[in-house]
Amino acid sequence: MPELFNDQLQITIAEKGAELQHIIRKDSQLEYLWSADPAFWAKKSPVLFPIVGTLKNNTYTYKGKNYTLGRHGFARDHVFTVKEQTNTRVVFTLTDTEHTLPVYPFNFTFSVVYTLDGDVLTVQYIVENTGADTMYFSVGAHPAFKVPLTEDAGYEDYYLSFSKKENADLWPLTDGGLIEKTPVPYIKDTDKLPLQHSLFYQDALVFKHLASTAVSLKSDVSPHGLELTFEGFPFMGIWAAKDADFVCIEPWCGIADSVDAGGELSEKEGINKLLAGQVFERQWSARFF
Repeated sequence: MPELFNDQLQITIAEKGAELQHIIRKDSQLEYLWSADPAFWAKKSPVLFPIVGTLKNNTYTYKGKNYTLGRHGFARDHVFTVKEQTNTRVVFTLTDTEHTLPVYPFNFTFSVVYTLDGDVLTVQYIVENTGADTMYFSVGAHPAFKVPLTEDAGYEDYYLSFSKKENADLWPLTDGGLIEKTPVPYIKDTDKLPLQHSLFYQDALVFKHLASTAVSLKSDVSPHGLELTFEGFPFMGIWAAKDADFVCIEPWCGIADSVDAGGELSEKEGINKLLAGQVFERQWSARFF
């Protein structure tokens, strides 16, 4: 299992799903990632590709043919190849195979790059269309951060602090994970969202086109937290399993189908398009303190 380290951070990533397993600050020996307790949610930071969220009837249409693909796509369930590694950088790569083509008929190379610089971890997604046809895809992050970070604090001692004041509508999800037609007012003229378990009793909080490009996890009773920067990601999910001690901060280039989605992949909300030979890149970063 690849490890990255410098004088401030120690990071561990699994080849399966190129999924983060540990983020530890060396001076405090503080672990920032959720424990993956299977009683609540047995993952830590799945990579979402080639879709984000749920498809209507778990199905999409491309060139007149229907394909079935489960929530958040297949990348999180596949073993990536480690292409490059140093003490502070590792490159994981996934390509199309006989297992992916029946559910996703595109030739691609998908790379996830983890880089350490001081107290900052940067995660880069690189998607290359290696086929002859135009490629349609989504990509997103799903890191689960431990809350509380220290034993002397509680879940409700923490809050999310946005980099700008927000007036953001919430896009509710159906029981099946689809986006409802009509948003509801949620964040009103504030940069602060106090955490409480009940926020997530109706599934994730989904936002479109926030004004902010960064959000911090903070507490007034602990000096420890993190700041996640996500410029270039138009959608954001915030989620936790019911009564679990974590919060997921999820920047997305893509979103679940709406209840009235037509199913055509090229017309899906938030879908990204790559012509043959083109490359798509996005990155998010987190500073741990």
